Amino acid sequence: MTSAADLPVSAVTQYQGNDVIAIDPLKTATGVYVTVHGHFYQPPRENPYLDAVERQAGAAPFHDWNERIHHECYRPNAFARVLDEWGDVVGIVNNYEYLSFNIGATLMSWLERYDVEVYQRILEADRKSCEVLNGHGNAIAQVYNHIIMPLANERDKHTQIRWGKEDFKSRFKRNPEGMWLAEAAVDYATIVALIAEKIRFIVLAPSQAQRCRMLPNSEQGIGEWYEVGGSQIDATRPYRCFLPGGDPNSDYIDIFFYDGPISRDMGFNDDLYSADRLSGRIGQAVRGDHRESQLISVATDGETFGHHKKGTEKTLAYAFLNEFPHRNWTVTNYAHYLSINPPSWEVELKPVTAWSCAHGVDRWQDDCGCGGEGGVWHQKWRKPLRESLDWLRDELTKVYEETGKLFFRDPWLARDEYIQVMRDRSIANVSRFLNNHQSHKLTPLEKVDALRLLEMQRHALLMYTSCGWFFEEISRPEGTQILRYAARALELAGDVAGVQLEKAFIGRLTQAPSNVELFKHGAEIYRQLVITAQIGFRQVAAQYAISSLFGDRSANQSIQRIYCYTAHQVNYQVQRMGSLTLAVGQLRLVSDITWESQHLVFAVLHLGGWDFHCCIQPFTGRRTYSQLKEKVFGSLEQASAAQTILAINQVFGDQTFSLQNLFAEERHRIMELLSHETLTRLDQLYTQVYRDNYGVLMAFHRDELTVPQELQVAAEIALKHRCVNVLKLLWEEIGEPQASLHHLAELEATATEAKHLRCNLHIPEGKQTMEQLILRSLWQLLHDNNLATIEAIQQVERLINVANQLNLSLCLGKSQELYFSQLPQLISLCRQAVASQSQAAGDFGQLQQLLHLGQKLGIGVNNLLEQLA
Repeated sequence: MTSAADLPVSAVTQYQGNDVIAIDPLKTATGVYVTVHGHFYQPPRENPYLDAVERQAGAAPFHDWNERIHHECYRPNAFARVLDEWGDVVGIVNNYEYLSFNIGATLMSWLERYDVEVYQRILEADRKSCEVLNGHGNAIAQVYNHIIMPLANERDKHTQIRWGKEDFKSRFKRNPEGMWLAEAAVDYATIVALIAEKIRFIVLAPSQAQRCRMLPNSEQGIGEWYEVGGSQIDATRPYRCFLPGGDPNSDYIDIFFYDGPISRDMGFNDDLYSADRLSGRIGQAVRGDHRESQLISVATDGETFGHHKKGTEKTLAYAFLNEFPHRNWTVTNYAHYLSINPPSWEVELKPVTAWSCAHGVDRWQDDCGCGGEGGVWHQKWRKPLRESLDWLRDELTKVYEETGKLFFRDPWLARDEYIQVMRDRSIANVSRFLNNHQSHKLTPLEKVDALRLLEMQRHALLMYTSCGWFFEEISRPEGTQILRYAARALELAGDVAGVQLEKAFIGRLTQAPSNVELFKHGAEIYRQLVITAQIGFRQVAAQYAISSLFGDRSANQSIQRIYCYTAHQVNYQVQRMGSLTLAVGQLRLVSDITWESQHLVFAVLHLGGWDFHCCIQPFTGRRTYSQLKEKVFGSLEQASAAQTILAINQVFGDQTFSLQNLFAEERHRIMELLSHETLTRLDQLYTQVYRDNYGVLMAFHRDELTVPQELQVAAEIALKHRCVNVLKLLWEEIGEPQASLHHLAELEATATEAKHLRCNLHIPEGKQTMEQLILRSLWQLLHDNNLATIEAIQQVERLINVANQLNLSLCLGKSQELYFSQLPQLISLCRQAVASQSQAAGDFGQLQQLLHLGQKLGIGVNNLLEQLA
């Protein structure tokens, strides 16, 4: 795969007397430099009670929006294709090696859990760019959870920067030189905080500059001011911004202004769909005034490259490798360019600005019209929402300061360094953190309260995530999400300090009018969408209890993770009587976040089908628990559901949980299990109908008559059922060559049968299985010469062919990447074969077959095949 180290760098030739001097543009500022910056960000979507992103229906067929955008953008940019004129892959590029980029800390945390391969490619890209660009990596930091900095108080400003820096350092193993501000929102108070935290530079829109002038040098004194408030600033150079009245030797930050028109065109025009057009558009910004060097920098949301504009990661890859070098442009990043061309101009900024609001930062605090363009909905809710959260923040600050001093030597230092725990919640690391900050040796209960306080502050910052105000309506998922963070902060404040702030907070939300008649105002949104989503230990225990009826609850399974909780099974007993199943148990639940725990007892009765009756109560002693079990199981012996439910309610009380109360992921899993038996019976029924009427079906097709819908449906369901079963067998027996060949032949026969009967088989579950089968088979034959027989290669081809016959719409990206990683070795073998002419016939045929497989995968190997022909 192509890397930054392979990128050609065009030396600039200069003449000194009769001597010709080649200047390295990576060490001396000369010529044209290009920086393409991607701001990669997703708002935190985790359920505040589970620390996990739940299924989002709008992102289907993917689990959630993070996963969907990852599939369309983050992964494609880590493995960007360069295609030839036939559309075959001739290069795979890690775009992060060439892009300047920031990736929000919350998004990086998700990537680390979801796709460690892409996560590592991003870290590797920064390391490689450091090697190429004199120690200056492409990655810059971001304020932690994308809050609008000018609207934050001073303490929150510093925490956001410190958390962003520490998160960056823990991942990229270096200090960040620059920092991306959420929505590029800035004021001088933010600049003060950035300078104090040793951030060297930021990136802003040209519209945010007010005036600029040349800095004094050895040839001339201080220059005159030029007004550039209408976006007229020359964006081809860096600028220095001094603090008014500060020390000119230290109180400054450097600023890059991206090219506004080109950046806008990248987001809203078609320039990104062609590398030639993109280069031409960038070329229009190159100044022809013979200056020694200039930087053309463009910046946009990173999700533009693949998510908003499908396939444009390929445009970037081709431009980085071909178009830009062809024009003698040097691809760089901001930190590197700053190191070889420090500012010679000074800039003053407008008082308060952002890149996505024409009214300062009113988009996040007032009804300014931004975000509601072209619509009839108002944004009068923005100001009351901001004011409500500010009130809550200040109340929580009192709680934190008054209670925090009971546990921490310096509560605010503990908050600033809490990022160390957020990155690693292992018991050892959390204990080390508490030991470093405790004012005295904390008891176990004090440790719980200390962690609750810190979590309260974390959620108090998360509730300011900018997306909550960005769009046109408060009841959108983004607005609801920040209210959920506020609710969790309120709950933690009550748990640790006994303060009751929720009623007053809800009262303030009545002043935030909704555009949706159902909700009327923010208070009703809070009641309907926030309170109903709150989760406590009893819901977690109910999930454990109902799920226990569908899994192994032996001694070997006594410890189980349920999202951010650990369940320790203390006792468990299950008994069946006819269609009834009853389980009684006790467990200790521990929060992995706050270390709080509860010892609970549960009883769950499955009445069959979708009906469950589950009750939870605190564990009060072994004797009481034994009596409880005896009474409940005794009632089951009557084989009466009503008597058993009555006995459970007498012991546990009236609060009950059902399947509907389970967390969505587990509820869906159990629904599938409950449906399985019915679906199996239906599959068998349709298969029998299909077998009995096969001749009739063929007759209808032979005479080109319309097949009765009932018979056609029976054929499609029966053949789909057969395909699913054969695919399972293929996966289970992939290491058995003879069995695999038999199952593959059966799958091919089924695909042919479906074609003859014009069946449209919809097999979504078969897509992923087949992709994994092909990837695993390919890995085996590429990494084990003993398995790389012509027959094994042909088998992979047959898998691809039958998948196409079944219209599985395969995504062979990972197989392409695997094959392409071995391509240099195949090229070497081809050269040896052509040169020696003594290649054994079997080896020669094997090599040809491997190249034909590359063709099947869409890899550009035509030239290699021609050499062997």
